[in-house]
Amino acid sequence: MSHTLDYIMLPVQIIILLFTIYYLAIGICGLWRRKEKKILTPRKSFAVIVAAHNERAVIGQLIDNLLQLEYPKSLYDVFVIADNCTDDTAKIARAHGAIVHERTDLEKRGKGFAMEWMFARLFKMKRQYDAVAIFDADNLVSKRFLLEMNNRLCKGDKLVQGYLDAKNPYDTWVSGTFAIAFWVIDHIWHLAKTNIGLSSVLGGTGMCITTDVLHKYGWGATCLTEDMEFTMKALAEGIKTTWAHDAVVYDEKPLTFMQSWRQRKRWAQGQFDVAHRFIPKMVKAGIKKHDIRILDGCLHLLQPHFLMLSTFFVIMTYVQMMLGHQIFTNIYQFLPTALLTTITLAQYILPIIILWKIHVKPKAWFYLILYPVFIYSWIPIVFLGFLHRNDHEWSHTKHTRAVSYDEIVR
Repeated sequence: MSHTLDYIMLPVQIIILLFTIYYLAIGICGLWRRKEKKILTPRKSFAVIVAAHNERAVIGQLIDNLLQLEYPKSLYDVFVIADNCTDDTAKIARAHGAIVHERTDLEKRGKGFAMEWMFARLFKMKRQYDAVAIFDADNLVSKRFLLEMNNRLCKGDKLVQGYLDAKNPYDTWVSGTFAIAFWVIDHIWHLAKTNIGLSSVLGGTGMCITTDVLHKYGWGATCLTEDMEFTMKALAEGIKTTWAHDAVVYDEKPLTFMQSWRQRKRWAQGQFDVAHRFIPKMVKAGIKKHDIRILDGCLHLLQPHFLMLSTFFVIMTYVQMMLGHQIFTNIYQFLPTALLTTITLAQYILPIIILWKIHVKPKAWFYLILYPVFIYSWIPIVFLGFLHRNDHEWSHTKHTRAVSYDEIVR
């Protein structure tokens, strides 16, 4: 039994250690920003698209916000997709000045299908745009958002993700820990990867895509995580996603643990789905093109698998302790200590540095105490996501936090 566990556990632990060191190394690269000379002359035109399903509580504030961006009004239009709405979302959106397209399709439900439908309409319009900027109805947007995206597009980027901030980081401990997770990922993942030339990923909202990419490759992203699907579809073609750190979008975070649970379970289901469909073709493309960015994208898709493997390792470690076996030989006894050290650095020290860098309010430091609850609750969520990875039923997240942009920045 002991030798059998040796053969199983030793390679598992080595894989976990290598993955953890890899993530830590990338994370450290997000502790600074490269100096950039920005192009501040507005040149690109945008179709600003908001996907909305029964969002009467928040849609008006977002449209007011979008129509006040510091960008020439002649270079952008605001469109709202009133997708299968049963309330007065469409009426409110029109009253606030948006161009509204109402869609009814009870079979093809979800944001991915709504975007596919809207893009087909957009490409038939008399006016054509250089890019689309996509938001969720619960968002608010920094006034320089389009100016920052214009800068990235003028430099040749095709897919750009904006900084994902929180609209309500101090409402509850759930929204607070959710916000901390996003702040950390913004720096140690998105910014870090852009700093070293790897591909970031689209985040579902606050993202910008050039219309020439959409024309050439189509959208086709209709799974539960359409943003991840399109990111990997483009990356397999050698098109990376870049990061616009100053293009800030404020997203409403869940207020309750069950809201958070359902949303993250949907993300886990979608990522397993995308991973199983895209990893084979991406490995092939990465090797053929000699493009490490594509292979790095495969590692990103394997994150939930890595968490499952880590959980298996911990459980088996306790099993061997109960059996009274020493799994590791003397040569490899250093590995458990090294593994725990690197995990501690990645999970606790880096978040502390990030919160200090962005000057959060004292309440966020209190929420940091509860942050491990958020992190480790991913374990059952990921296992459930794996079990339900073939379930593609879309579920709506209700948004109620109606605040203006001025209240956010104040």
